[in-house]
Amino acid sequence: MFDPASVRFRGPLAPHVEGFWSELMGQGYAPFSGRNLLLLAAHVSRWLDERALGLRDLTAERVARFAAHRRRQGYTQFLTPRAVEPLLRYVRRIGAAPPPPLPSDTPLDRFVRDYADYLAGERGLVTTTIRGYAHLAQRFIDAKFGAKLPDWRALVAGDVIRFITREFRRSNLGGCKLTITQLRSLLRYLHVQGHLRHDLAACVPAVAGWRLASLPKGLEPEQVERMLASCDPCTLVGSRDRAVLCLLVRLGLRAGEVAALRLDDVDWRAGEIVVRGKPRRESRLPLPPDVGRAVVAYLRRRPRGASRVVFLCVPAPHRPVTSQAISALTMRALRAIGVRAGYAHLLRHTAATQMLRHGASLGEIGHVLRHRHVDTTAIYAKVDDVALRTLVQPWPGGAA
Repeated sequence: MFDPASVRFRGPLAPHVEGFWSELMGQGYAPFSGRNLLLLAAHVSRWLDERALGLRDLTAERVARFAAHRRRQGYTQFLTPRAVEPLLRYVRRIGAAPPPPLPSDTPLDRFVRDYADYLAGERGLVTTTIRGYAHLAQRFIDAKFGAKLPDWRALVAGDVIRFITREFRRSNLGGCKLTITQLRSLLRYLHVQGHLRHDLAACVPAVAGWRLASLPKGLEPEQVERMLASCDPCTLVGSRDRAVLCLLVRLGLRAGEVAALRLDDVDWRAGEIVVRGKPRRESRLPLPPDVGRAVVAYLRRRPRGASRVVFLCVPAPHRPVTSQAISALTMRALRAIGVRAGYAHLLRHTAATQMLRHGASLGEIGHVLRHRHVDTTAIYAKVDDVALRTLVQPWPGGAA
């Protein structure tokens, strides 16, 4: 067993060796990884001591200087400021180092924050959606005003059209539609807040893409089995990924809904789970036995900690997974079976098509997928081969 006292410390971090080591172990770091971070902390401490600096001098700027010094010294690992983050979090938490710098507070920053607050409070959007809307607002402001303070009275319809034209050159159909939605939201907000005299959202053109125009794509049952079999249930990563994929492909959950799942959301006695969908809606769904077994297999290996979120990142510190991480692990699993153009929503389509093939009605599918409108579910009628055969008319002159 590694003894943290075996690392020789000189400088202002020497009194904090045991505390830092205990924090690393509590966050789930392996002893080998913790030892490496302790050696890095010893280097930081020596660097501060050689310059007659203390922990109160450990600012973000000095961390960057330390990283540059470490690279010049010929080290091959932990060469960026990000490597010092675990140490920084610890010394800041105990009050030994100054807190992280506050986010910038320019008028533009305040405008974007106010817009984000409006989206959360008035529109009821979830955090990930708000992040995308705010990012679009930032891009639109940069395109029109650059670093200058926005003069919204100078905004005209031509500016909106030019921005859309430039954005569409690098987006697919889905991306174009999302840009249109986000831009209309921003322009309506500007009008409501009195920044614009006229509602310029009306001048945002529609995208020539029609609902129900395409066929929903899904995996075949054999592909689903191979995808799940690609996860090694004897490992922490494999058991986690298998449980995630089961929730996606059997219940049709969205990536964000899987990431938001908490331990308290699983009612083992009733065999149900609570799903927090969009916008801020909760639904109870039955937990199929095979999905429940996959979740239990993961929970038996799941790192223990204070977090009540079900799915955690495997590398320490064990933070809750994000919807982006859910999408990434799904794409890895799909590539393992030769599906290159796959994403998490593909498994939602797969769940719907499989339910349809087993005799579920469109209403039942819409209930499981938690669709708000029947039109959203109607697209799956196009893949119901059995029902569509009754509508086929005989070819003139052909066999009846």
